[in-house]
Amino acid sequence: MNETVVRQSLADLLTKEQAHAGARSAFAGVRPENRTRRPHAAGHTLWELLEHLRRAQEDIVRYTLDASWRSPAFPEGYWPGPDDAPDEARWEASLAAFLAGIEETVTLARDRSINLTAEIPHGEGRTYLRQVLLVADHNAYHLAQVVETRKALGDWPQE
Repeated sequence: MNETVVRQSLADLLTKEQAHAGARSAFAGVRPENRTRRPHAAGHTLWELLEHLRRAQEDIVRYTLDASWRSPAFPEGYWPGPDDAPDEARWEASLAAFLAGIEETVTLARDRSINLTAEIPHGEGRTYLRQVLLVADHNAYHLAQVVETRKALGDWPQE
């Protein structure tokens, strides 16, 4: 196994648009009035999806790197409240934190001092590789929801 290829493939999985829209594209140009619009009764708003992505990713990364990290209660700690509406500064801060979390995961994947297949010392049998893949998988799932929500709201530029 070529370790360099594996690490680069993980970085690409997290940051490149290979099979679907990436994080930057999924949120690029969202009209402010659509951030808290619900596409249908059972759908999530773009704000709910962004905050969920940020919170879940933060939990995965912090859990991986910090033995003292305590995960929030599920599900309330992973989703904003139903009446939570961001102003411009809060939207931008959440998006910046989400994108920074992706970069932190890429840094983890590229860190040669970490054996990706080793179990995390406090990780209940989980490996670093599993955690990087979990971030990528979770992000891909919800970024697809972001794209679908934007399409339903008529706010997707590739229509």
